[in-house]
Amino acid sequence: MRRRRSKYFRRKNLAGYLFAAPWLIGLSTFILAPILATLFLSFTSYDMINAPRWIGLTNYEILFTLDPGFWKALGNTFYYMFGSVFLKVFIGLIFALLLSSALKGMRIFRTIYFLPVVLPSIPVMFLWMMMFNPRSGLINQILGFIGIKGPLWLNSPQWSKPALILMSIWGIGGIIVIFLAGLQDVPEYLYEAAELDGANRLQMFWRITVPMIMPVIFFNVVTGLIAASQVFAESYIMTAGGPLESTTFVNLKIYLLAFKDVRMGYASAMSWVMFMILVPMTILLFRISRRWMDY
Repeated sequence: MRRRRSKYFRRKNLAGYLFAAPWLIGLSTFILAPILATLFLSFTSYDMINAPRWIGLTNYEILFTLDPGFWKALGNTFYYMFGSVFLKVFIGLIFALLLSSALKGMRIFRTIYFLPVVLPSIPVMFLWMMMFNPRSGLINQILGFIGIKGPLWLNSPQWSKPALILMSIWGIGGIIVIFLAGLQDVPEYLYEAAELDGANRLQMFWRITVPMIMPVIFFNVVTGLIAASQVFAESYIMTAGGPLESTTFVNLKIYLLAFKDVRMGYASAMSWVMFMILVPMTILLFRISRRWMDY
């Protein structure tokens, strides 16, 4: 009996591995292998023409001591990460609360708010470039109509990152959907009991809604920070990293080093430094969340 059972489970496991084989092969070939290759290349001098030349920790020494551009790119990245994520989470929660009501036609509004997520990103970026135009852009025209002189937006080192953060709100549809799912899981009897005790809507929001959906908020914050740390297309297409490198994020810096300056080894070292920054930051967020969040 034991032999038959073990033979049965072996066949069952083999079938599962065979079904998962295409994904496992793709994961090993296109993700794990390039990751390990960049780790090796980060210790070499490699121009993609000649064979990699081992130089040890030289790339990392240059990165930390002789390259102020990296620290500026890192600062730009963290500015965008925290600015865009917390603004998107805050606004997304507000819209989710409004869209969670059972009013007639609310499904249409939910669809409208989610539509920007499925639109092609490149045309959307060109649309925002026209809207951010200091002279003829829609945003400055609206500001001028109410008596406010609009800034230069993408042409200003002070306003270029806030402009990209403002543009990122365009894609809050995914966050709204996740918040809607979390709000629907809040038991209705908690609101009924709080209403009987005389609590107003603001008190019910802070005492019931926020604690109950805190895991959803935490999920949106963590995934949003990881996604925002990979910002690339916005700065590459809309500003080319300018003006004055104010929108040169780490991903764009790595791309320019690897494919413009042909310094693949140095670019690999920078990517691994960014990875080693994000991993402890994510672990720290999970550790801190245990103190104020219950699942």
